Amino acid sequence: MTRSVLFDTETTGLDPLRGDRMIEFAAIELLNDLPTDRHFHRMMHPDRDIPADASRVHGIFIGDLEGKPRFAEVAQDILDFIGDDPLIAHNAPFDFGFMDAEFARIGRPKLDRARMVDTLVLAKTRFPGMPNSLDALCRRFDIDLTQRTTHNALLDCKLLAEVYVELTGGRQRGLGLADDDQDSLPVASYTAASSRTPRPILVGPEALAAHAAFVGKLKEPIWLLE
Repeated sequence: MTRSVLFDTETTGLDPLRGDRMIEFAAIELLNDLPTDRHFHRMMHPDRDIPADASRVHGIFIGDLEGKPRFAEVAQDILDFIGDDPLIAHNAPFDFGFMDAEFARIGRPKLDRARMVDTLVLAKTRFPGMPNSLDALCRRFDIDLTQRTTHNALLDCKLLAEVYVELTGGRQRGLGLADDDQDSLPVASYTAASSRTPRPILVGPEALAAHAAFVGKLKEPIWLLE
């Protein structure tokens, strides 16, 4: 099985080069692009204030982080969880930039950019010119957003994992042919695939008329034979 790690961060601001820090890190393990039940989540004290604008986005205030560990205390746990596998994030350069800055402060190397998988790039390729924020993609794929009142790294990871499955066709890759032995499928793949709700493709009247006109030009089309 191919392992990858999908992750998200929350921060005190937008620019790690100007002193903004990471305050939350969450990650979910994927096997063959499908989420498993393994996840990782840590809150951390940034050793600085959290501007009001940032708190309005993620709902985290400096008082919420009193007694939480510093990044240096959780860095090894993060590295152990992510391993050497591909790292998936939405607008990944942002999260990689903050991770790199935090690792640099404790003398650790940057993350290898060859590991980066950016779901924003995947979404823009599939839906060019359309809104491709996490919220927009969840709405497009009919993924429940009711719990997302603020940005939360672990919840965002769970939502992004569903989006990633839709973007990559991961559930379909887990399916076998009708005569395959279903017991041989990975449990996560089979469960996710079997629980998927079918989505009918609705065809408008113009498309139906165009199809009828096309079929009408064929000699004895089998669609019209009784």
